[in-house]
Amino acid sequence: MTSIKTVAAMIRDAEQHADDTAKDRTLADEYYRGVMSDLPADQYRSQAMSRDVRVHIKRALPSIMRTIFGSDEVVEFLPMGEGDEEAAEQASDFINYVVFPESDGRKAVYDAIHDALLHRNGILRWWHDERRCASFSSHTGLSQQELDVLAGDDGAEVVEATERMEAIDAPDGSGQIEIPVFDVKIKRIITKREYKIAAVPRERFLIHSEATSIEDSLLTGERTPMRRSDLVAMGYDRDMVMSLQLSGDDDDEQDARRDNARDAQESDPANDEIDYFEVFVRVDMDGDGIAELRRMCFAGALTEDNLLVDEECDEIQFTDLTAMQQPHQWEGISLFDDLKDIQQVKTALRRQTLDNIYWQNNMQPIVQMGRVQNPDAVMNPQFGQPIVLKDGASAREAIQWNPVPFVGAQSFAMMEYIDQEGQDRTGISDASAGLAPDALQNMTAKASAMIEQAGIGQVEMMVRTIAEGLRRFYRGLLRLVIRHQDKPRTVRLRKKWVQFDPRHWNAEMDATVNVGLGAGTRERDMQVMQFVMNLQEKLLAAFGPDNPYVKPDQLYNALAKTVESAGLKTPSLFFTEPDMQEVAQKIQAAQNQPNPEAERLKGEMQLKQADMQMKMQLEQAKMQASQAKEKAQMEADLMVRQKEIEASSIAQREKLQSDAALQEQRLAFEREKLATDVQLQREKMQQELADAFAKAQADMARNGVQNARTV
Repeated sequence: MTSIKTVAAMIRDAEQHADDTAKDRTLADEYYRGVMSDLPADQYRSQAMSRDVRVHIKRALPSIMRTIFGSDEVVEFLPMGEGDEEAAEQASDFINYVVFPESDGRKAVYDAIHDALLHRNGILRWWHDERRCASFSSHTGLSQQELDVLAGDDGAEVVEATERMEAIDAPDGSGQIEIPVFDVKIKRIITKREYKIAAVPRERFLIHSEATSIEDSLLTGERTPMRRSDLVAMGYDRDMVMSLQLSGDDDDEQDARRDNARDAQESDPANDEIDYFEVFVRVDMDGDGIAELRRMCFAGALTEDNLLVDEECDEIQFTDLTAMQQPHQWEGISLFDDLKDIQQVKTALRRQTLDNIYWQNNMQPIVQMGRVQNPDAVMNPQFGQPIVLKDGASAREAIQWNPVPFVGAQSFAMMEYIDQEGQDRTGISDASAGLAPDALQNMTAKASAMIEQAGIGQVEMMVRTIAEGLRRFYRGLLRLVIRHQDKPRTVRLRKKWVQFDPRHWNAEMDATVNVGLGAGTRERDMQVMQFVMNLQEKLLAAFGPDNPYVKPDQLYNALAKTVESAGLKTPSLFFTEPDMQEVAQKIQAAQNQPNPEAERLKGEMQLKQADMQMKMQLEQAKMQASQAKEKAQMEADLMVRQKEIEASSIAQREKLQSDAALQEQRLAFEREKLATDVQLQREKMQQELADAFAKAQADMARNGVQNARTV
């Protein structure tokens, strides 16, 4: 079973761990501000400093923030089971458009990302804040009934009241009468319930020294100096809060006080600051051998008497954002870690270059003192002051200047090399910061594009690493809303009043942070979306609006993303999101409504079909008549020949019979050939009819797609 002393020892260990790493954070802050205490300047020499840490952070932040907050829907919750689809969509809208803006979450995330880039880790926390606050209002000329109504409100208290007589017109019009009225001051104790999001300063954050992540840390929390009045407003007992020791007192020395402590006459005790510890610790308080996650709050000292809250909880309400992670370590890698030595080298080069220019502009004189009557004019020259030489002295011989060669060209080349080294380490350049790569001087477009892609790749990795921390943050924020929203809430969303009831949502829904676009330049993002829209238009043109590939709402999503890529955050100002039920009704109506153009094409097709059938019938009749005529002629010729054969000799008759047989075979061949020609002609006419019918159907389909797109 774990005691409070054990928890206090863990908190002190976390404080010591925070103090051990404070030196690096302090140095990073100095480099960011341009104060380099570890590289002092020589006396009477240049004190200029390079600010590479600040420059790179200012380059990276806009791209990262634009990528994450480029659209209003930063997070999208995913359904975990059947039936969660509608709840997931509502949760996404409620968190994106209501809770996150109300809690000033954008500033909190910005501060945390800034801390991640400078201090290795940025800390975000979220909580439900419930506190009482007093408000005062003054009212004049109240009647007794109005005063009773105001005083009867819950939490209202009349702190001042003055009764006086006031003349008013009589109801019956007989003149004026005097009635008693009251001038009062009302005090109300209001309980505010809000969702809070904040970035925790790194020096206040507590984590176990052996932790590799917040999830597996034995202790995670925050040490915050809070005023006594804030603790009372949070619901703690006033007498107990007033007895707490001031911030900075030694836990083991209860009677010690700070040197600058003020007595009650000089300061309001309600504004005294108290050390407030809120920690999430994994301890076995019930002795069952299993460490439970508990939330504990101490104020003033880490003793059992100062324990204000001790309760079980289901999650740690902290998350960390890291731009670059280190394997098997909690602390990440900051831009300061990559740029510290680069800023040192550039600072030294800049100072030396400026010193060189100073020496060139103020060359060291070489003076023969015996030939100059006023040496101060040479050693401390002033504008217009003459240099007086003795009689017979030559100015060229008496005064000379020690030449100093200019080495700035080599320094500039070296600084350019160092700048490239910094870009290689961090991946942050003008291209990755959003500047068009073709704007870079002395570089081909192909080389610029290669640099852009390399920079975008590293910045995109930073964005996705940060987004992973935000994913845990948004999931925790959703659980917080589900836990503390005790009634439905109606808000105005997309120009409509929508009711949300988080109590019925699934608290285990997963989340994804939308960082698909924005890692590159705006032009690149718009080109990608234009390519997507071109494919969508081709599919719609080929298969119509009711096709299995692209739906109208997907086309609207592409339009909205294009608007967001252009830097405009409200697509609804330019395009209206389609109502899918209305679109389906219009498509159905368009399909059922007769199309005049289609009817015309259908009539023309029917006329062509009838004309072709008539032509085929005429051709067939002509063929039949020709065949009958030829057959009759051949039969007549055969009868004549038979008579001639009968009149001739037997030999001649046999010859004629042989000739007749040959003639009969020839006639049979001719008949077969004629039948074949007739069949070929018929098949040709049928093919022409089928082609005309297919063309008419294609024209009808194309006109139908155009009408559907118009709908």
